[in-house]
Amino acid sequence: MTLPLGLENKRQVYLLAALVVAIICIAGYQIKQNFGGSSASVPTAPAIRPATAAPVNGHTAANPSAPGAQDALKLSNAGIDPALHLDRLAMSEDVEYLGTGRNIFSTESAPAHIETPASSPRPGQHVANATPAVPEKPRPPAIDLKYFGYTQTRNKSSQAFFVHGDDVFIARTGEIVEHRYKVGTILPGSVQVTDLGYNNTQTLLLQAN
Repeated sequence: MTLPLGLENKRQVYLLAALVVAIICIAGYQIKQNFGGSSASVPTAPAIRPATAAPVNGHTAANPSAPGAQDALKLSNAGIDPALHLDRLAMSEDVEYLGTGRNIFSTESAPAHIETPASSPRPGQHVANATPAVPEKPRPPAIDLKYFGYTQTRNKSSQAFFVHGDDVFIARTGEIVEHRYKVGTILPGSVQVTDLGYNNTQTLLLQAN
């Protein structure tokens, strides 16, 4: 007595065989891509162009892309060592800073003391004082006006006469001469004049000549 094997339907058998063959083909293609396709996908490195020859008699060789220019030398990273050297790192960490105890990052730390030399290194010269000299305040220039006379009007107000170069001016109290000198108190023997440029007031005496 023979047992039925379930193969009566030949159509199902053919479909099952085709499915197995397809699975085997797909698995083989995936294995080939994972293990054998990486070498083909790596791009080849471009060749390094040689540097342009040195100029001859002050003239460079002609370049068709940029006339008068030289090609730059392209460097590679073949000599770079990516390894981490722990011995060199340990040597740098073992360095101990030995200072004078002054904190250079603190404003409260006292500055370093610099001794004053006892004598000058050059003969015949004295050692300069450590204290810097205070510059003197510049003195304002003298007022370039000559007071040579005055007059009084009917209302008892005084007018002064001034000479500036070849020009003669007559001014009352409060008026300005030459856009710079302001006339103050006018007296028979003197007059007060303020230099507006320096805010300086001077007394000019009467000059007969």
